[in-house]
Amino acid sequence: MQASLSLPTLSPTIPRSNYVVQSKPINLRFCGLRREALGFSSLSHSDSHQVRVSAPLRSATVSVSASSSANGSPPKSFDYDLLIIGAGVGGHGAALHAVEKGLKTAIVEGDVVGGTCVNRGCVPSKALLAVSGRMRELQNEHHLKALGLQVSAAGYDRQGVADHANNLATKIRNSLTNSMNSLGVDILTGVGTILGPQKVQIGSSDKVVTAKNIIIATGSVPFVPKGVEVDGKTVITSDHALKLEFVPEWIAIVGSGYIGLEFSDVYTALGSEVTFIEALDQLMPGFDPEIGKLAQRVLINPRKIDYQTGVFASKITPAKDGKPVTIELIDAKTKEPKDTLEVDAALIATGRAPFTQGLGLENIDVVTQRGFIPVDERMRVIDANGNLVPHLFCIGDANGKMMLAHAASAQGISVVEQVTGRDHVLNHLSIPAACFTHPEISMVGLTEPQAREKAEKEGFEVSIAKTSFKANTKALAENEGEGLAKLIYRPDNGEILGVHIFGLHAADLIHEASNAIALGTRIQDIKFAVHAHPTLSEVLDELFKSAKVKEHVSSPVSEPVAV
Repeated sequence: MQASLSLPTLSPTIPRSNYVVQSKPINLRFCGLRREALGFSSLSHSDSHQVRVSAPLRSATVSVSASSSANGSPPKSFDYDLLIIGAGVGGHGAALHAVEKGLKTAIVEGDVVGGTCVNRGCVPSKALLAVSGRMRELQNEHHLKALGLQVSAAGYDRQGVADHANNLATKIRNSLTNSMNSLGVDILTGVGTILGPQKVQIGSSDKVVTAKNIIIATGSVPFVPKGVEVDGKTVITSDHALKLEFVPEWIAIVGSGYIGLEFSDVYTALGSEVTFIEALDQLMPGFDPEIGKLAQRVLINPRKIDYQTGVFASKITPAKDGKPVTIELIDAKTKEPKDTLEVDAALIATGRAPFTQGLGLENIDVVTQRGFIPVDERMRVIDANGNLVPHLFCIGDANGKMMLAHAASAQGISVVEQVTGRDHVLNHLSIPAACFTHPEISMVGLTEPQAREKAEKEGFEVSIAKTSFKANTKALAENEGEGLAKLIYRPDNGEILGVHIFGLHAADLIHEASNAIALGTRIQDIKFAVHAHPTLSEVLDELFKSAKVKEHVSSPVSEPVAV
């Protein structure tokens, strides 16, 4: 299960400082890196492999040091080059890259290594979804008959399914721990509290460690709205649901985003009836509307799922004394009472909230915004006065830029690049996302409404190209022709603005598009890429080939912009 996705939005503009400047020639790997962030001059084709800094970074009106002067002096020598608070996927990715760069590194963890993703999110949920996928295949008599297969009635052992998810989480957690130990990363057990510049207390003891640079990577927890009483048994969050302690006959799922959709796939495959409760007027509000409509037709309408949209669950009471779970619904706009549901269980899938309490942020004059730690485009923490806190960074769900595990890891790697002398700005519009339903949904970049809004503001044209899985040989061989790939692009210069896929293995297919956006590859160039036949990758091949880019391109593709 993935953390809820925050669609990329432009963060407040913060002038760049002379934090890192390299005056010698460097090789630039385009990992979503913005060329103007380094003050690069434009390149001719012949010298594209080497980029020279033409001018130092623009002076910043934001002070790098003023924020901490009143909170104690930084130490003159350090225990570590880099200290990471939080050993989730983001902290782990940063730690491994730091070791690769030769930094003496420690990671602080107050819970268990792996964080939400490994223990209560992405990893165990994929184990449950693997089971639901197999169950759907075995239960689909029409599909099996078309392949010439005959299978007796499928069943499952609930505890066996739960054990599979738990065992996978344990295996991955141990792998992460072993990888850090083998590379010499010190794992410090306890809650990390920032005492002042470059100083962190570990747990409730007097142990204080110092580090030249610190990364906050504390992640998030399930968000529970007011009026909802969670008992962990009949009213649950995703943390509880992943344990699969029971399979209710009827479960209400509050929220129809990634988390809600994936659990609806699991529960219906295991025999539950599902009711979605969605505050907005349509299901799957975060998805491209066209993809969302198709997904609803395939993932919701044929299954034992009903839904109510435009309503809030104002009060949810757990089952007790033989009474069912009660859910009081009000109109999302008028707040008038609308309905009361009585169900066997309720899953709260309303997103995630940053876990940033108890970090000692008050000691460095940092004030959170709705719980999120404010950062600039380089993940540098900003204090209450708008100043950059020196040597302090925040990555992942705690900063709210993009609440995905792999985004956290990418941000961590970007920070390590910076502290080792190479400026780096991550382009979040090149980071893909996926929903692991059956079939899957994946996306990268802008949705069509977002792209058209941007085009109207900036004065360019938007075009759409589509291709169906029904035209793909491999999909038809699998008898899985239900699916669509959609490309949103600029016909004037071939820039890829967004790609959205619904269909078999969509989560795997999206990376060709995300890498193209990260590298700034134009459609007229990627059309020449060769794909093995017959493979699902040809869905993307046909998609790019169907795009119509003007023959005489007058304006170049803009460099990826950090958001």
